[in-house]
This record gives sequence, structure tokens and C-alpha cells, in this order.
Amino acid sequence: MDSFELNKIAGAVLGTLTLTIGLGIVSEILFTPEAPAKPGYEIAVQEGPAETGAPKAAAEVPIAQLLPTASVDKGANVAKRCGACHNFTEGAGAKVGPDLYGVVGRKKGSVAGFSYSAAMQAKGGDWTFDDLNAFLTNPKGYVPGTAMAFAGIPKEGERADLIAYLNTLSHSPLPFPKAAAADKPAEAAPAK
Repeated sequence: MDSFELNKIAGAVLGTLTLTIGLGIVSEILFTPEAPAKPGYEIAVQEGPAETGAPKAAAEVPIAQLLPTASVDKGANVAKRCGACHNFTEGAGAKVGPDLYGVVGRKKGSVAGFSYSAAMQAKGGDWTFDDLNAFLTNPKGYVPGTAMAFAGIPKEGERADLIAYLNTLSHSPLPFPKAAAADKPAEAAPAK
């Protein structure tokens, strides 16, 4: 290859680069973008109460009405979601969460050797069917500050099945509450 051919190649490369830079300068002159007054994107957030435009959820059926028809076998399948963090056999000990054997009727935050969050320890009381239902619906809503990262079980039937299964994990399972007895306190209690 002689110097004439090398000059032609170098000239072609330099000509292409000059043309590209020239086209960039000309396009900036012709199509000058307008800079925004305020950089970034504005996210419009509706002010006021959150419930105003949202559709209302259907009224929940009291757990006492769901428990008599709950399936323990289906509850055992639902409990598999909890198996990564909880044990269900007596004396197996805690995993990430406390042992759930005998949880129905047990005092909240009372499993020996498990370090509960301060919010759970302060909650107090026993794990009744209604308390378990409320907790399993929305753990962070029922016990604000709980260390449990589970989002909850939105389906009423699945919660009832799980609670019925958890009730069988005991030497003396508790009798299910009567549906009529569960409706009376709900009527008498003031709305939150």
C-alpha cells in the first residue's frame, strides 16, 4: 500500500468526522431544546383524605361466621407460606418468627427464648380468633412497629382456614366462637 492510498483513507475518516460534527452543530442551531423552568418531573399527589375517591371495600364477614365452614386441610396449605419463618410442631423452637404451635389462646409475645419487637410486647392480651384474624389481615396495621415483614392474607376464607388449622395445633384446641355472639360486640363497639 502506497502513501497515496493511506492519504485517501485518512482523508475519508477526517471528512466523515468533520461532516458529523458539522451536522451536530447545525442541528443544535435549528432544533434548540427549551430548558425546563424547574428540572425533573412533577408528581401530582391528590391532597385531602385518601378515602374520598377510592371505592369502599366490602364489609368483612366476622371470623366467627367463617370458622365453622373453614377447612383445616386448606389451612395447612395456606400455612406453608408461613413455614419459612415459623415452626408448627411442638418444641421445634423459633425460626425467624416464633413457634406457632398452640398460638390460639396464647398470650401475645410470650414464647420463651424469642425476641419480640417492642410493639408486639406492648400489645398485650391473648391471641383470640378475632385478634388472629385482624393480625393476619394486616400485621403492620394491627401491630404498628411489628418486625413481621409479611404483608397479610387478604382473602377472608384463607384466613379462616389458616386460623382453623392453627387451632388444631394444640393439646386442647379452643371451641370456635358462636357467630351470633360475635355479631353483638361488633354492633355495640364504636367505629374506629
